[in-house]
Amino acid sequence: MARHVIRESAGDRRFDFVNHTLLGVLLLVVLYPLVLIVSASFSSTEAVISGQVWLWPVKPTLEGYIAVFKSSQIGVGFANSIFYTVVGTLVNVVFTLLAAYPMSRRDLYGKKALMFLFVFTMMFSGGLIPNYLLVKDLGLLNTRWALIIPGALSIWNMIITRTYFQQTISHELLEAAQMDGCNDFNFMWKVVLPLSGPIIAVISLFYAVGHWNQFFNALIYLKDQEMYPLQIVLRNILIQNSIQEEMISDAESAADLAGLRELLKFSLIVVATVPILVVYPFVQRYFVKGIMIGSIKG
Repeated sequence: MARHVIRESAGDRRFDFVNHTLLGVLLLVVLYPLVLIVSASFSSTEAVISGQVWLWPVKPTLEGYIAVFKSSQIGVGFANSIFYTVVGTLVNVVFTLLAAYPMSRRDLYGKKALMFLFVFTMMFSGGLIPNYLLVKDLGLLNTRWALIIPGALSIWNMIITRTYFQQTISHELLEAAQMDGCNDFNFMWKVVLPLSGPIIAVISLFYAVGHWNQFFNALIYLKDQEMYPLQIVLRNILIQNSIQEEMISDAESAADLAGLRELLKFSLIVVATVPILVVYPFVQRYFVKGIMIGSIKG
């Protein structure tokens, strides 16, 4: 059989060329700073402070990473960020599922009024000072729960999850389960959750990235440095040049200290970014499916 090949017109070829060129330039613009940061983090202090690093590491060394992991402050911040991310994401996902599934049911009484209240809180907020006073009156100030409880539910993620349930979990499936004697809790546990892997992976990634990168709430609600997440520790080093003596024990002069400060900036950025980059490939296969199914919101 003859194979018919549809040839592209000259206009299509020009469009593809321009499109690929622009995307290639955009990729370089986004990728180069990341490559520069990684290369600088593996370069010597002399190369970093003199601006010799452009693309590849110059005089490769692990001096920056050795200094980072010598610091007890970095270790405490890293452990705190892991705690906030794991516990906070677990709380977020549980609250989101418990709110989204009832809102997806046809037989929920007063569903429109409840949805109005949910959306109202997404559009209007009391502001920073009322939020701070609320956290203080609840006794959460300067506790780990101050970074978890106030943001336990994202209305946007709840709406996405609710739409996923509406499109995936059919009412007929619920009726069949009820005829077999299944109550709402068993249906949620044994039917809804096993079918909701993609959307759970998506919202977990959203919440985890938010907790790992949270900075402002920790700055406002926490006073004890033992509770600081990694981002606050990173801020203290990058902006305030707060470096512990154990990190600079090998520095013999002011020039060495200045070079180490510059090197630490790049090493800390890599250390703070790598955990999320490591997690992302494991949820990527669910990401596109989950976000597209839940993308129609109504």
